[in-house]
Amino acid sequence: MTASTTTGNALPGTVTSPPLALELLVHGVGGATPQQLLDDPRTVRLAGDDTAGIHRRACDADAEQHPERYADEPVSEAYCWSNLTSGSGSRALWLLLLPFMIANLAHWMRPPSVRTRIARGYEVLVRLLALSLSVLLVAGGCEVAMDIVGWQCAGRAACVRDKSWLGFAAAAGGGWWSEPGRRLALAAAAPVALTALLWWLSHRSWYAYESQRPADRAQPSPPGTPQLALPGFWYGRRSVARLRTAHTAAGLLVVTTALCVPALRYDTGRAGWALPAAGWTLTGLLLVLAALAVGAACRADRSEAEPDNATDPLTTRVLLAGSAGLLAAALVYAGWQRPSWASSGELPSAQVFSGLTILQSVLVAALAVSAVLLYRTPPAAFADDSSAGSAGGVAMRGLAGPAVALLGCALGGVLTGGMAQRTADWLDGGRTPGQQGSPLAGPPAVLTWESSMIPVVLAVLLVVLAVVVVRLTRLERALRPEVERMYPGERHERSRTRQIANTIARAGLTDSAPVLVAVVCAAGFALGAGAVVGAWVGGGTPGEVAADAPEVLSGLANTVQWLGSWLVGAGIVALVALGRRAYKDASARRTIGILWDIGTFWPRAAHPFAPPCYAERAVPDLSWRMSSWTERTGGRIVLSGHSQGSVLSAAAVWQLDPAVRGQVALLTYGCPLARLYGRWFPAHFGPARLRGLHDDMHTWRNLWRRTDPIGGPVGTPADVGADVDAGSAVEAADAAGAFADEPVDRGPLADPIAYGRSAEHPLPEPILAHSHYQFDPVFAIERTALLARIPGAPKAVPAQGSSGRSSG
Repeated sequence: MTASTTTGNALPGTVTSPPLALELLVHGVGGATPQQLLDDPRTVRLAGDDTAGIHRRACDADAEQHPERYADEPVSEAYCWSNLTSGSGSRALWLLLLPFMIANLAHWMRPPSVRTRIARGYEVLVRLLALSLSVLLVAGGCEVAMDIVGWQCAGRAACVRDKSWLGFAAAAGGGWWSEPGRRLALAAAAPVALTALLWWLSHRSWYAYESQRPADRAQPSPPGTPQLALPGFWYGRRSVARLRTAHTAAGLLVVTTALCVPALRYDTGRAGWALPAAGWTLTGLLLVLAALAVGAACRADRSEAEPDNATDPLTTRVLLAGSAGLLAAALVYAGWQRPSWASSGELPSAQVFSGLTILQSVLVAALAVSAVLLYRTPPAAFADDSSAGSAGGVAMRGLAGPAVALLGCALGGVLTGGMAQRTADWLDGGRTPGQQGSPLAGPPAVLTWESSMIPVVLAVLLVVLAVVVVRLTRLERALRPEVERMYPGERHERSRTRQIANTIARAGLTDSAPVLVAVVCAAGFALGAGAVVGAWVGGGTPGEVAADAPEVLSGLANTVQWLGSWLVGAGIVALVALGRRAYKDASARRTIGILWDIGTFWPRAAHPFAPPCYAERAVPDLSWRMSSWTERTGGRIVLSGHSQGSVLSAAAVWQLDPAVRGQVALLTYGCPLARLYGRWFPAHFGPARLRGLHDDMHTWRNLWRRTDPIGGPVGTPADVGADVDAGSAVEAADAAGAFADEPVDRGPLADPIAYGRSAEHPLPEPILAHSHYQFDPVFAIERTALLARIPGAPKAVPAQGSSGRSSG
């Protein structure tokens, strides 16, 4: 007799093989090689490229041609996506755009609500806030290059004396570049290059990461479909392009303003009409283009019902060309010969930075009001989510988005102020800019105050850290009796009990993240408010304000100002060094990777210069693979996701057609869907959304441990933490419809598996925490039960051992 595959109709008298089963492994933030995931040194890549691909053991490459060989076990397949977020150490420079990434996160933290107009207003406010961050960055570049270097240092002989690289533009040199307007035009090359670099990175990274079209749908999405299930969610070409145009144009207009304002101030009131007329004409055109840039950012909403391939309207396409042309005209205008013009003091930029700080504060306040209104009017399905417990409650009562946006603004202000102050200190040769004996006036006072606030904020954070350590110690002591009860009949040892209790206590700190964010945001608000008030009321830098104070206070003010400048420089170097290590060292990625991967998981809906979204490549990869494989073979799939891989897996399942979803089971472990994503992004991963996903597919199991600092229970249905006897999973497969009524969660799993040494465990068992869930026997049992639940599966499938050794 011959064997026949499940595709097509079997001939009479033949023996039909059971449907082929596939276990598709998706690793987490730590990354894993195909060899580690598949526990085999010989692997082949079936699809994809060096960035992300599908891999199998070499011996399983032709499994579809021989399904009879796999009647008793699934074929293991690994999707490796770690190169989407790691690789060359130079990519750590993305960390310098951290404020942009944080602002983009605020868009996705919107609470679910029935008030759609307020929801759209919330998104517009986030986009405006993101636009202000781009303006702040380019304005900071103008301050450093054009004001401090081109206007102040090059205009003073005492500053340029020992700087040969600046001598050709020195005012005392009398050369062609010595005139102030021409020095400004030359220095404008730096912020223009910065803006062009950001545009290029955004454009290039979109094609490298986010241009993958999702799988085609057999039928349109019905009303009420979750956003993550819409076919256009992971493909926002037009909105990103429009935002990129608006932000690039805004950056060019900032440079144009920095060129026109000083020249126009000089020309106004002097003999002749041509130059003032040209300056006012440029100013008028600048205001028109600025309004168009703001309008383009406001209208850059996402269209998710279908993949958005629409082209931009003519006004948006003209905006970028018009801004570039106006900048060219401003370069000519500023560089026009003005023999009697001399630079003195500083450029009139103080009002710009103070105004940006106030504007951002107003936008954050409006964002907070919108978030509160949205939080108080949830849809009926979300009505109980805010009180769903520690795993499902909405973080900060809906204010997570405004808080994170405030944090992004504070970080942007610190980086801008610190870089300007550090540059002035470097050019000043050890003196203090703005004080007697210094040739430089220094950056605007508000930037100096912002950098000077950093030591104060760090002191507050150290106090918070000390409180956390004390609470952690108390919690660890309180958990010791509970740990001993978890392992009855053992000879308990104080050191072993303390080790397990300490791991559980530290894992629980994740649930205190909203409190930490609130403290950091309060410190950020104090930083901005203190900077503006100090600059306006004091009328100068901290050192200048305290110059007439007692010697102790004066010395303290100068020390804080100097320390803040150095801390920003050291912080930027440390940030890049940490990023390089995280890209190259798996252990470092596990430490900081979850925060970075949460930030870059979401599409660029608010800020086009944020780091690229790897999920816009990974989710279509997974959905395409599952759709095409089930259509070709008629087989069954267990989608097995660890950590961030579980989030990608859930997002990919949402993207499947219902018919394909019926052939897929979901196995998650170390899963942050409810614990992190559900709390911080409730509109997309809240308990109501997770319940809906479970109702759509039924075949879902989630494994979790109390020692895991990232993963946790999903909580769907309501009996969170319900444990199932280890031998009951396969027997339960025979109960028709029972799986839909069972909880998704299986846990908490014992960790460590054994407390001490025994005949079964002669060596001490490690505490696995977030890793190696496949080592637990429950993993194979649950995977086998899931396969048995899929329609068309054989009635009895024996439990198999682990298919992988690393959970990433």
